[in-house]
Amino acid sequence: MTGTLAVRHGTTLAPDPRRVVVKLFVPGEDAALVRTRAAAIIDRVARLGDEETGRLLRDTFDRFGSRHRDLDGTFHHHYDLVRHRIARSQDLSPTTRLLVGAYFSHEYAVEAAALCNPSMVIHPDQGGLDAGQVRVAVSLRQIGEGHLSSIGFATAVLGPGRRLIVADRSGPLVVGQRVGVRHRRDLLAAGLAEEDCDNEVTASVLDALPDRYDEATFDRVLGNLPPDLLSRSTGPSTLEHLRRTNAASYATTFPAGTELHQRVLWPATPAESNGMEDARFVRFTDESGPVYRATYTAYDGRSIAPRSLASTDLRRFEITPMRGPGARNKGVALFPRTVGGRHLALCRADGETIGLTCLDGENRWQEPVPLHAPGDSWELIQVGNCGSPIETDAGWLVLTHGVGPMRRYAIGALLLDLRQPERVVARLPGTLLAPDTDDRDGYVPNVVYSCGGLVHAGELWLPYGASDARVGFATVPVAALISAMVESAPTPGGGGGG
Repeated sequence: MTGTLAVRHGTTLAPDPRRVVVKLFVPGEDAALVRTRAAAIIDRVARLGDEETGRLLRDTFDRFGSRHRDLDGTFHHHYDLVRHRIARSQDLSPTTRLLVGAYFSHEYAVEAAALCNPSMVIHPDQGGLDAGQVRVAVSLRQIGEGHLSSIGFATAVLGPGRRLIVADRSGPLVVGQRVGVRHRRDLLAAGLAEEDCDNEVTASVLDALPDRYDEATFDRVLGNLPPDLLSRSTGPSTLEHLRRTNAASYATTFPAGTELHQRVLWPATPAESNGMEDARFVRFTDESGPVYRATYTAYDGRSIAPRSLASTDLRRFEITPMRGPGARNKGVALFPRTVGGRHLALCRADGETIGLTCLDGENRWQEPVPLHAPGDSWELIQVGNCGSPIETDAGWLVLTHGVGPMRRYAIGALLLDLRQPERVVARLPGTLLAPDTDDRDGYVPNVVYSCGGLVHAGELWLPYGASDARVGFATVPVAALISAMVESAPTPGGGGGG
């Protein structure tokens, strides 16, 4: 099979360089030899006359005001970040302070380099639709200058039939603002254990913290540590380790008036400073109701770290690290519900095999059970998932990706047992979707890749990145896809297929 089942749609999303955010800009910090020139620049701005200062500020707002939300507030914020370099900041007029903020700001085109690796979930707003339609939220990996990735969104309407309408994505972008979060003691403990940080200081802190706590409680516990513990040679480094591990969990929120496509999840911690990559969203449902969950890869320029996020409305997001041997690598994908009371996820802990991992009572993802290893010619380098499993009457439908000669990525499929997902019951012989002549050229050539689709009215809707040049959409009837699969024989590893 070579992808004849999947039908590509003509509608695509291409990278739009007009989609920009405002970032702090400190001249000199981008040089090979870091030497900030902030003080000298502020001094030059302060020497401008009142008339020139007013004219420059008005001109700046005329040029950039319509491209951003609350540019005035952004300039105020950036001024506050550099004001410590001003000898007598109280002598600067409000206009001069705003202009200083403007000089320490710059636009960043979030998807100027590439747009790729989408996932699709049911949108929280299903109002105003006709019969046979469903509104979906599409997450996007957007890549800008320096290969810096962030998470963006689009909105689309599916149906009736194979009709697809992608909503306009214009309007100013908004970066989420970090807000307070209720931390979890078990996640802190799991992080410290994983990083082999276990001593009297960490034990005292964990013993004093409640199951859920805020920043003030955490600071108070650190402040109340006995002096004889803090005076030990490892005391200062342990405190720093505790603060860094705790800070890996945070929350970010967006103003109520922003549309989904205007929201940008931007790196907010050192671990993700070089990117938030390949978000796999799923609408998780249990007895407490539906919640949006996702996994993504945090990248700091040297190492990767799996992260999870949760949101009830796609406006406030809580981010937490993922711990344990099942979360060692990229490509973790959560199941949309518990199975037999277990929280499950697909993973690729060894870098090349699709596995199944379970969350234990200490919030650690356990050693995975192998499900599918490289086997066919189109996937001999490595295999992985293309998003969360999709529940069907026949079993859990898992979209896979495989890497073949010339690092060519294609998409396949597996079927897992509904009650025992450790068992692979069927697989698709060959590929469901592979790069054709229109897909093969781009920022990363010869790749089709998805982070998750969904089923609507019997059709599997699959958004996919085409060589990081654009995002396309394909459909295939679920019944036809499952009928095309072949029974999978058990493997010695305890899973099946491959």
